[in-house]
Amino acid sequence: MTSGETTTQSNAYLDDIKTIVYEHAQRSEGDSAELLQLLRLLEAMHQRIREDLFIKTLPTNRQALHMLLREIENKGGWPYIPRMRLKSLMANLYAEEATKELE
Repeated sequence: MTSGETTTQSNAYLDDIKTIVYEHAQRSEGDSAELLQLLRLLEAMHQRIREDLFIKTLPTNRQALHMLLREIENKGGWPYIPRMRLKSLMANLYAEEATKELE
């Protein structure tokens, strides 16, 4: 099996995962508890993959580090899962309440 075939299979597999996760999120629309559980799962998976697997694969020489940095730059940057700030959550809640009071 060539590197190109492996990459194609990997991309197809990742597309399948993305489809499954997004379909679950869409089925959960309107259910904040279920969506929060999904977000927590994704965050935990991100952290576990990063700490248990990814860190072990980091380059040990300058040339490999340069190649990794170019890959990161070319493919969209460093993966990050931001958390919603409590302040933002409260602002959304207050804005919704204010809108209801105007109706």
